[in-house]
Amino acid sequence: MKTLHVDADTWMHRLSPRLKLLALATLGLLLFLTHSIPVLACANLGGAALYFRSGLPVAEALRRLRPILISITVLAIFAALVGPLHAAIVTALRLTALALFAATVTATTSMAALIDEITALAMPLEKLGLLKAADIGLAVGLVIRFVPEILDRYRAIREAHQARGIKVRLATTLAPLIILTLRDADNIAAAIDARGIRRQ
Repeated sequence: MKTLHVDADTWMHRLSPRLKLLALATLGLLLFLTHSIPVLACANLGGAALYFRSGLPVAEALRRLRPILISITVLAIFAALVGPLHAAIVTALRLTALALFAATVTATTSMAALIDEITALAMPLEKLGLLKAADIGLAVGLVIRFVPEILDRYRAIREAHQARGIKVRLATTLAPLIILTLRDADNIAAAIDARGIRRQ
């Protein structure tokens, strides 16, 4: 599997993973507490400044953001059609800033470090008997690792359509993408069970 982590040596890479996760959670909370467009615009500028200094080439950085930005644009257009324009702009700016900060964290933190920190942060909930911390860390890690795989599969399906002269439509790409993703999920679940990870 591919990873979203960028192998570089920036000051963000050297920060503690726990500090980055806590900062991301705090920023996410603050973003959803404000409705000020200027404040959210500044948050977007700050998030972009951090993200484009994470060690990624600009073209690759933009390519990674393209799917989420398209989704946010569609959501904002729908929100503008059914509600106030101000609310649509706030929603778009809020989600874009959060995506930029989250992308910065995943680009500057290794997958092993992320899983370890999420597991450690979930330990108080395990002590209360609410969940298993190791399962939470594993689940989050698998979700993050699946993102580039799903994007690669979508591009492969789109290129296959174009090679056959078939117009690329959501209805013709979504079904095979879901089937392939579920198949991979079943294979990974079988591998996890074969190693006895969930029984430990």
